[in-house]
Amino acid sequence: MRRAAGGEEEAPPGAPGPSPEEEQRKKATVIHVVYLIAALDITWMFLQFSVTPYLAKKLGFDTLWFGYLQTTVGVIQLIGGPMFGRFADLFGARLALSLSCSATIVFFLLLAIANHPAMLFIHKLPTIFMHVLPACQMVVADLSEPENCADALSKLGLCFGIGMITGSTLGGHLITRYGETFTACVGAAGSAFSLLLVLKFIPKTTKTQAAAADTHSENTNKSVFNVGEITRLMKFPGVVRTFAVKIVAGLPSGIFQVMFSIIALDFFKLQPEQNGYLMAYFGIVNMFIQGGVMGPLTARFTENYLLVLSVGVASLVGLAQAYMQNVFQLCLTIVPMMFSLSVFNVITDTMLTKSVPSTDTGTMMGLCASVQSLLRTVGPTVGGFLYVNYGLPSIGLTQFVVNTAVFAYLLRPHLKKTPERRE
Repeated sequence: MRRAAGGEEEAPPGAPGPSPEEEQRKKATVIHVVYLIAALDITWMFLQFSVTPYLAKKLGFDTLWFGYLQTTVGVIQLIGGPMFGRFADLFGARLALSLSCSATIVFFLLLAIANHPAMLFIHKLPTIFMHVLPACQMVVADLSEPENCADALSKLGLCFGIGMITGSTLGGHLITRYGETFTACVGAAGSAFSLLLVLKFIPKTTKTQAAAADTHSENTNKSVFNVGEITRLMKFPGVVRTFAVKIVAGLPSGIFQVMFSIIALDFFKLQPEQNGYLMAYFGIVNMFIQGGVMGPLTARFTENYLLVLSVGVASLVGLAQAYMQNVFQLCLTIVPMMFSLSVFNVITDTMLTKSVPSTDTGTMMGLCASVQSLLRTVGPTVGGFLYVNYGLPSIGLTQFVVNTAVFAYLLRPHLKKTPERRE
């Protein structure tokens, strides 16, 4: 029995197959369920973000040790991201998402019983398999038409905003009223519900027939841990350049993101519930950008133009962050910051996905996730050093300088063409 693009079993030879309209409906159903799974996963992630800083403080962590904890997560996911992406390509979306959701359940259960500093590090070990969002991106990229890929991926950003609002608000209330252990248990129960959705609605594979056949043949011959097959993707045109921009331009903003919980606690003196409201504001802004802005932008402007725009805005955001002194000023910088992050992440992911065959979308999304993990690996250590020794302005100025340099690099080809047009 072969499988169709949506992962459903095809009829035997000679039997009438599903109509194109029926296939599109099946694909749309799977994509909508994937959006729900992504929103739930982000909800549990931000629930955990609400728990960890305050639990770490109770267990005696200072800013530097909290940075080491974040770095540990980055290293683990840096190793697991590409391997998980290849696992998803070889064995299908259902198995990949099931593995991620199961790891998330274990992650929250370990967090619930964490009563020693060492346990905070141990509970991070399951994050090597926790890649729900990249797996969701793979499914959306597989089932979307190429011209609609950027818009479809941006809808996952909308799910991110919903999860950010729900998780942050819920986490703040639960910690204030019931404590960290109960909040972690809620995260475990929520992840179990996500697992049930995966088992019920997600097909075994989301590849097209040809891609699924190629993947099946690879499955019998090649290993998930084949580093050569993963690095092979770097040989496709434009991939190395886009990855370099994604890493260099994303590092400064990544520093601010991984340090934000400490900045909110130490610099702005926010209580858990107040921090939850602030993260909810982040989510509202993100939802507006992903749901109302990204679609028209991707339809009207080229990917290269939007990439340059996002990096330019990020440099100005860094300059603003260097001089902010209170929560009100922070809230003013949130809008351009979320705009630049949303456009930058969606466009770079879209460009990289389009650069490789459909059989490798999972591996490419795993590599994209590894970039974020790399930023989380370097970011806490660098951010902790800058914050402790030079204060919050140093993080913003670093972003301004680095993104301005990348902005100039991206503009260089356009500036070279300008004199030729005038001749």
